[in-house]
Amino acid sequence: MYKIVSKKELAPKIKQFEIEAPRLAAKAKPGQFVIIRIDDEGERFPITVCDTDTTKGTIKIAFNEVGKSSKKLGNLNEGDGILNVVGPLGKPSEIKKFGKVLCFGGGVMVPGIHFLAKALRDIGNEIIGVVGARNKDLLIYKDEMKAISKEFYITTDDGSEDHQGMDFIKEILEKNKVGRVVAWSVAEVTMQKISEITKPYGIPTMVLLSSIMVDGTGMCGCCRAEVKGATKFACVDGPEFDGHEVDWELLTSRKRMYLPEERLAALSYEGFSKK
Repeated sequence: MYKIVSKKELAPKIKQFEIEAPRLAAKAKPGQFVIIRIDDEGERFPITVCDTDTTKGTIKIAFNEVGKSSKKLGNLNEGDGILNVVGPLGKPSEIKKFGKVLCFGGGVMVPGIHFLAKALRDIGNEIIGVVGARNKDLLIYKDEMKAISKEFYITTDDGSEDHQGMDFIKEILEKNKVGRVVAWSVAEVTMQKISEITKPYGIPTMVLLSSIMVDGTGMCGCCRAEVKGATKFACVDGPEFDGHEVDWELLTSRKRMYLPEERLAALSYEGFSKK
C-alpha cells in the first residue's frame, strides 16, 4: 500500500495528494505519470506526477473529482493507503536551454506544468507563466507559478480574473522571442487553440495528451492518437507531442467515446456513497 502523507484541496473538487513512494520519487521526471488502482475492485487510471521529494521519498499528484474513480480517490484521507501506484511511465519532458519558454497550465494541470517550469528555470531558461481556469474560483498554483516566472499572466474562460480566452498569447509572442511553448490542459480545445496561435510563428508547442489508458505500457492500445499522420501511443510515445502535428478532431472524438458510461458510473457512486 502507498500511504497518503498529506491531502490538500486546491479548489472545489481539485485535490492534491502527497504519497509515500521512495522508488518513484527517485526516478520520476516532469511530464511522466503514474497509473493508480485504489483497491482490488478499482480501475486503472493515469495521473500526472506534479512534484517529487527525494529526501522524504514522496511524490505529489493533483486530480479533479469528475468520475467514479477520481471521486473515490478524493474520499481517501491522510494515513489511508492506495493499493497500486505504478510508474514512472511515459517519456519525460525535454529539459534543455530554449531561452524563453511559455508554460501554460490549465485547471488541474497547473501543478504539473509548475514541476516542469521549475526544472526549465533551474537550467537557465526564462519562464513566461500562464495559469488558466474556467473561472477565478478554480484558479490554482497562482503564487507558485508567479514565483518562478519572469512574466506571469492569468486567464479565465469567463473573464472573471485578468484575461479572457487565449488571444492575448499572440501579444506575448509578438513582444518576446519565445523558443518553446508548453501547454498542458485536460481540455483538448484549449491546447488546440494555443497550438493554432503558435503555428504561424513556427514555435514548437508541446501538449500533453490525456488519452484513455488502461495499462500505460502500450499493450492495450486505448491511448492511440494520430500525430503527423502516424499512430502513436500516448503512454509510451508521449504523453507530450507537438500540438501542430496532433489530429485534434480524432483525439477529441475518442475521448468522448465512453462519456455516457463514465457519467452513469459517477452518479451511481455518488448515490451509493451518500447512503
